[in-house]
Amino acid sequence: LTAAAVLVTYTIRGWRWQALLAPLGGASFRNAFRITVIGFTATNLLPGRLGEIVRPYLIARVEPVAAPAAFATVVIERVLDLGCVMLLFGVFLLTTAIDVGPDVRWAGLAAAVGSAVALGTLVFGAAHPHVLRRWASSATGVVPGRAAAPARRLSHTLVDGLAALRSPQSLALAAAFSLALWVAIAAGIWCASRALDLTMPFPAAFLIMMYLVVGVAVPVPAGVGSFHFMFQLAATQFLGASLPQASAAAIVLHAVTVLPISVLGLLYMAQDGWTLARLRQVDQA
Repeated sequence: LTAAAVLVTYTIRGWRWQALLAPLGGASFRNAFRITVIGFTATNLLPGRLGEIVRPYLIARVEPVAAPAAFATVVIERVLDLGCVMLLFGVFLLTTAIDVGPDVRWAGLAAAVGSAVALGTLVFGAAHPHVLRRWASSATGVVPGRAAAPARRLSHTLVDGLAALRSPQSLALAAAFSLALWVAIAAGIWCASRALDLTMPFPAAFLIMMYLVVGVAVPVPAGVGSFHFMFQLAATQFLGASLPQASAAAIVLHAVTVLPISVLGLLYMAQDGWTLARLRQVDQA
């Protein structure tokens, strides 16, 4: 069931990216899904969260979308992700008797405020592109010499990539997909935990999910180590799990989440003539 939930999450990611790319020229689901899988494979197997750079580059090769504009949609995805994680964490707080303590509550509140400010800034910039262009021009004005003009053009293209936020339909669809995505991720966490006899109410998966988001933010391939530590911390501190039980659940969840999609990504890369070494060259370029 966890493996099925993982496949569902990547299907939803493909649909969401389609919705965000629609105002920029559009993309087929096939390309959005395949490149999303390749991007996450690069993030899983290479350091530095390379997939965030690879996806816009690859989609621009096969669809009528500029790579910098496509990168702006990746930024929008991350803001929507944070907002949904905080929303579901709020659902957990309202539906459980588990006492997470003031530190976790305040950290969640700070992250919620931060995500709201980030989304508000993006929406404002999308509604007033001339203002954002002026800010971008001022910021790139400090770039010396010949690099100034390319930097200015790049910043303006990124601003243009916020067009999805000027389309209420595209933004609403992307937000709905984001919420469905994180519910599916929570379902995978819950199923893997139950498989290792770590029983908990379903909303508790939202708590573990918030901890895992912090863990995978560490720039190591696939979040190895940090993912497991954060799962163990949440499960032992709040759910009464023993350390061996929490460790086993973390290892199984991580393996089922990372290994199958990475194998599929390597298959797609081989079909398209890409290797991990070539993807690293994209980042260097």
